Amino acid sequence: MTHKFKPAWWMTNRHVQTIMPRFFRPFHNTRYELEQLDTPDGDFIELAWSLPHNENAPLAIVLHGLEGNINSFYAKGMMKALKKQGYAVVLMHFRNCSTEVNRLPRAYHSGDTDDLAFFINHLKLQFPNRLLFAVGFSLGGNVLAKYLGEQAQRCPLNAAAVISAPYDLSSSSDVIRKSLGKIYQKYLLDRMKKSMQRKLPQIKQQIPITTDELMDINDLLEFDNHITAPLHGFENAHDYYRQASAMPYLKHIAVPTLIIHAKDDPMLSIKAVPSKQDVSEDVTLCVSEKGGHVGFISGSNPFKPIFWLEKAVPSYFSQHIINKTSNKQ
Repeated sequence: MTHKFKPAWWMTNRHVQTIMPRFFRPFHNTRYELEQLDTPDGDFIELAWSLPHNENAPLAIVLHGLEGNINSFYAKGMMKALKKQGYAVVLMHFRNCSTEVNRLPRAYHSGDTDDLAFFINHLKLQFPNRLLFAVGFSLGGNVLAKYLGEQAQRCPLNAAAVISAPYDLSSSSDVIRKSLGKIYQKYLLDRMKKSMQRKLPQIKQQIPITTDELMDINDLLEFDNHITAPLHGFENAHDYYRQASAMPYLKHIAVPTLIIHAKDDPMLSIKAVPSKQDVSEDVTLCVSEKGGHVGFISGSNPFKPIFWLEKAVPSYFSQHIINKTSNKQ
């Protein structure tokens, strides 16, 4: 990276970097259209499209984090930034993060790459001549990184960016359960339980759990043990964490990939910080001392914060468009 992240002088604290960005953009919006794409197993994934006038524009996929959606501040910001640079942008909602409840019991998890693989193949068939990029945040970043490693040389993407991903799920789960007096855990669990509550009729086909039992869960490990793992075919939470972590896949990535990570991330373990030994030669590591979790706010004016990610990712993608064009010539 030619421009490394430097935190705003008034936002050097990791919790401030993590929590405050959402309050800078209470009315930040981007226009989009929703689409339901049927999946091979009889369910659907919901897509949010933001299209430019140019029908041949490069296409960028955005993957949100845990219990995120089109309204997540970082997703809207990145979509708007990419569209401004001439990209067609589509956000893929993970199952049960969409406006409608999914049909099947399964939801989504940190290592579920099936829907992403299906969607990318669908896009390549629909737009065979377009350049294709993807950016994933947090859980969505782990999914994207794992997908990239699984696909290796077969990956149809032209480039990718992975931001604040929990590459080591077990140790990162331990951090979330303790960090900032368990506030992060409570925030995420409240959203996860609310999300699962609306599809209890489907879940009960696989897991005998009542509304009261679901709402009584107050620990992330317990949630993954009783809900995430059995719902998706894992033995327990630790088996899920082991199989779903993207760290072992980073060495197999074979397309240009930008990894952005902060060492002071309050929601991830230090074990989740990739080193040069963990990644392939196609990965560009941008690991900063500060930045929080999906924060990375810079700038000298507190009234005009700079969302550094929205400059770094489009710049990285655009460089690979230039390289692609130069190679053709």
